[in-house]
Amino acid sequence: MINEFRRARRRKAADTILVTDAMTERVVGHIGNLSESGLLLIASETLVDDALYQLQFALPDGKGGQPATVEVGAHLLWMDRASAPGQAWIGFRFIAVAPAHRMRLQKWIEAPGGHYE
Repeated sequence: MINEFRRARRRKAADTILVTDAMTERVVGHIGNLSESGLLLIASETLVDDALYQLQFALPDGKGGQPATVEVGAHLLWMDRASAPGQAWIGFRFIAVAPAHRMRLQKWIEAPGGHYE
């Protein structure tokens, strides 16, 4: 059995949260799970290993209000092919997050009803 230790609590995305490459304005996939320090992307586009990306996504507020947009600078750490054709699992570490966007992340991760890993 592998014991895995993570510093940041992660929340699974119950709904589809699309992720856009802010530089190309193309949807590159959707969030599998999210923490204050990174995310698991279920990618539908080919991305470059060990590259830096500017990513955007909108987090639902859980109350039927407008989703809050978050933009992050992220480093692609690893990639693994998914079982679905044309998809990959990609791990990102956040390297730049504006304070207001970090607060949105924290609020969404800690919200009641979340499914944590």
